[in-house]
Amino acid sequence: MPTISMFYGIIIQMYWDEHAPPHFHTSYAEYKAIVSIKDLCILEGTLPRRATQLVLDWAELHQAELLADWDLCQENQHPNPIEPLK
Repeated sequence: MPTISMFYGIIIQMYWDEHAPPHFHTSYAEYKAIVSIKDLCILEGTLPRRATQLVLDWAELHQAELLADWDLCQENQHPNPIEPLK
C-alpha cells in the first residue's frame, strides 16, 4: 500500500484497485481510519479528535490531488506524493 503523505505522526495511504467510494487509509499510533475523499468524512475506524481534524483539513486542501491518486490506483499505477501539512 503506497504512502502518499505523512505529517505529525499521521500516515496517509491508498491501496491499488480498491472498492468505491473513493477513499484513503490513515493511521496514527494505534488508530486507523478510512476517509471518504468526496465527502471528507470518516467511513470506518477512529482517530483521536485532533488527528481527525488534521486529516480532514489536509484532505480538503488536497481533494483534487487525492481524486487523481485514486484514479491512478484504480489503474494499478503508483499514486503521486501529496504535500503534508506544515
